[in-house]
Amino acid sequence: MVTVAAFIFVLGILIFIHELGHFLVAKKAGIRVDKFSLGFPPNIFSRKIGETTYCIGIIPLGGYVKMAGDNPLEKSAGAPDEFLSKPIAHRAAVIFAGPFMNYLLAMVILFGLYFFAGGKVLTDPDRVLVGDVKADAPAELAGLKSGDQIIAVNGEVMTEMDTVRRRINAVPAEQIELIWVHEGDTITKFITTLAEPVRNAEGGLDTLGLIGFTEKILGREQYSLGGAMVQSFAATHILVAETFRFLKLFVTGQVSMKAVGGPIFIATQSGEQARRGPYALFFFMALLSVNLAILNVLPIPILDGGHLVFLALEKLRGSPLSIKARTWAQQVGLVMILGLILLVTYNDVIRVVRGY
Repeated sequence: MVTVAAFIFVLGILIFIHELGHFLVAKKAGIRVDKFSLGFPPNIFSRKIGETTYCIGIIPLGGYVKMAGDNPLEKSAGAPDEFLSKPIAHRAAVIFAGPFMNYLLAMVILFGLYFFAGGKVLTDPDRVLVGDVKADAPAELAGLKSGDQIIAVNGEVMTEMDTVRRRINAVPAEQIELIWVHEGDTITKFITTLAEPVRNAEGGLDTLGLIGFTEKILGREQYSLGGAMVQSFAATHILVAETFRFLKLFVTGQVSMKAVGGPIFIATQSGEQARRGPYALFFFMALLSVNLAILNVLPIPILDGGHLVFLALEKLRGSPLSIKARTWAQQVGLVMILGLILLVTYNDVIRVVRGY
């Protein structure tokens, strides 16, 4: 139930914000909106308010805003409140508003996390101090306690937690020599690490060594309003850059097709993040919102980016593409999207079958 609720919550907000962007800018541009749907039919809710019918569909995998005269393949009455009657700049703004709202949503979520629930984590800059020790983990069984200082791993002196983590992660299910200080006494123990499977960029699993402890947090330096804004802006653009980097690696074949996931993957990850707590769930939502924004502006027909390409060509040509050309392009785009859906669905099923 946690997984289902988290999935509907995360996806519902992302879709609603996306379609709300299209809706608000369309109304601002004087375009009549006939339908605003969250989810796909059959509908569990439908009500007409003013000129717009608002719907909630039972299939929560998308949504749409149906504007008057927005389909060039249908006969247009040429009314001033129709989408195709508006200037190219207005139409482009309506199309771009959906992805842009997802981009803004990610920034707002991250701002909230930094300002209300975050702050800069403060740790000892010169020593590796032990924080929480997991019950029954190798570290606890060896006698490691909260507050102890790690001074060496396999004979190498340690002054940073990142280095400690890398050395331990590199040797799953192997013995390491750990030296630490407990209440003034120096203790040396040989500890066998656990082998923890984690998903890699190839869509498979890597195995990391773990012994079950965290670094001691000495406190948090609360971000100011301005500091939280700066941090959220920077974090959003790190997510944007990482998403583009992944797309580049995927298109060039440097990342396996097994690495992409679909609705089942999103659902399982939503549930997992929800169980970790609100902070993890909202960060995951921000990540998905950035992904949704970028994927929608890709120049693929039937996506928002494809429609923006059509408008750019219309601007350059001085007239829209022919209906035949648009139909052909949209059919190509549909085949691409259906292929992607089949791929992510296959990957999701394989993950379920293999249990990761």
